[in-house]
Amino acid sequence: MSVARVVVVDDEPMVCVFLRTILDSAQDLEVVDEAHDGAAGIEAVLRSRPDVVLMDLRMPGMDGMTAIERINELAEPPNIVVLTTFDADQYVLRALRAGATGFLVKSTPPEELIGLVRTTAQGHTVLSPSAARRLIAASTDILSARDRARDLVAALTEREVQVLAGLGEGLSNAQIAARLFLSEATIKGYVSRMLDKLGCVNRTQAGLLAHDAGIVGTP
Repeated sequence: MSVARVVVVDDEPMVCVFLRTILDSAQDLEVVDEAHDGAAGIEAVLRSRPDVVLMDLRMPGMDGMTAIERINELAEPPNIVVLTTFDADQYVLRALRAGATGFLVKSTPPEELIGLVRTTAQGHTVLSPSAARRLIAASTDILSARDRARDLVAALTEREVQVLAGLGEGLSNAQIAARLFLSEATIKGYVSRMLDKLGCVNRTQAGLLAHDAGIVGTP
């Protein structure tokens, strides 16, 4: 059985203990390290090479947002999920644009958190319901982001746009491959090239860009 390695970054030691207790209760998850500010979080990532990082935003010293940006500059960054008390519009959008693959609030029930961390370890986006609503509402109002997204998408081929639309719908490589009658390996290649073309660090950023560009319908 594959075990997903998790690093917890939060300035409250009791929160770290709580999260470790919850996640370590699952046989396929293991908290391998923890840190109490953004800078220490980066060191923990370099030291422990996790699959998933749970990152608070408001911390002394380096905040979570800066840490997310720095971690995503690494050669093989882990999947980062913001876990915070604050889910205001600006936090959700900034975190996803900085490279986070998800945004959850600390009121998430323990049993749901385990499943969501598993989903994150597989490379999928996870959003709390309130964060998803804020993301949809806010992204439709940001015209500059829409214009920039459309300019980037204009440089893609028709097939690449089809694959990008699939990412915007949250589809896996296998699901996109089935839709387009292509192999999963071919889709993986398209995704990799598209991320480079679009300047996106992960599938989540590309999916958000697809929404900004208007090639995916708003639910």
